[in-house]
Amino acid sequence: MSELMKTPLNAAHRALNAKMVDFGGWDMPVQYPAGILAEHEAVRTKAGLFDVSHMGEIRVKGPGALALVEHLTPNAVSKLVIGQVHYTAFLYENGTFVDDLLVYREGEEEFLLVVNAGNSDKDFAWVQKHAGAYDCTVVNESPVTGQIALQGPLSVSILQPLTKTPLDPIGYYFFTHGEVAGVKCIISRTGYTGEDGFELYCAAGDTERLWNAVMAAGTPLGLLPAGLGCRNTLRLECKMALYGHEIDDSIHALEAGLGWIVKLDKGDFIGRDALLAAKAAPAPRKLVGFKTLEKRDIARDHMPVVQGGKQIGFVTSAAPSPTCGINLGLAYVPTDLAKTGNRIEIEIRGRAVPAEIIPTPFYKRTK
Repeated sequence: MSELMKTPLNAAHRALNAKMVDFGGWDMPVQYPAGILAEHEAVRTKAGLFDVSHMGEIRVKGPGALALVEHLTPNAVSKLVIGQVHYTAFLYENGTFVDDLLVYREGEEEFLLVVNAGNSDKDFAWVQKHAGAYDCTVVNESPVTGQIALQGPLSVSILQPLTKTPLDPIGYYFFTHGEVAGVKCIISRTGYTGEDGFELYCAAGDTERLWNAVMAAGTPLGLLPAGLGCRNTLRLECKMALYGHEIDDSIHALEAGLGWIVKLDKGDFIGRDALLAAKAAPAPRKLVGFKTLEKRDIARDHMPVVQGGKQIGFVTSAAPSPTCGINLGLAYVPTDLAKTGNRIEIEIRGRAVPAEIIPTPFYKRTK
């Protein structure tokens, strides 16, 4: 059995008495002593601090960098200004997902691609495979990069005293470079919780110093360290896709409800022909949100959606929602059943329990 990989904050998590789990080969905190519900509430009402150093970072630089990233992803990279970020994906030729990712435009000829931890090696190989025809360098910076995410309505109040960089002018999905607590960082106004907040990228060796400084500044205001458990309920409430759940190599971008990242008019990219064909035909299935109708019925990831004793779909993610106070989830169902208000059934421990299709996202913060 191979040893789990560790982020630069592994010792810090253990010092905080975090419950550690194997997360895709990484030794990561799922929760701290306060518990998942308290961490979830802290992010929605005050702030939470996440270790996301396991994510992958790939830098693409050179005269051919823009053309390569345009070829690899369906979103319109050329429309990004320097200092802007967007959400996009790597797609196979059939329009299904290699992975989803963020693209940071660092310069006219320089991009930082931030990919999922579990797919990092696959993604780097994918970029390298296609880079040969373009005049650019591709470097995997994952091993030398640390990343933490400060999320919640008090994020600016906590972070601003630690940096001379004005935070208020940084727009949502924009970034800048600066120092936080004396540590050189990318300061990015992004996140995976639906709340205001920042993702800070730094040298791996500086990560613990940065983490401790933010914790010290935020704890008096109610900041809690936050683990994978509450990250999942937070992102689910906001209908943010997770690879291996809402998206994978069997689901294409349009049926996943991610047509907004697919710019078919931008020119050629990997997967474009398949998505053009998919757009011309009715999708056989659709990703919907649902709630179970009885409080005792709690659906879980990958449970079957059934009708008349036969499976007609599957749950991608599900959990009790701390913010909404109901048991909710996301599921792929036949398109003709996907209308809001329709009833479906989820098979939970051998019982077909009733559920109702409801609008998504389940939660959206007030700005």
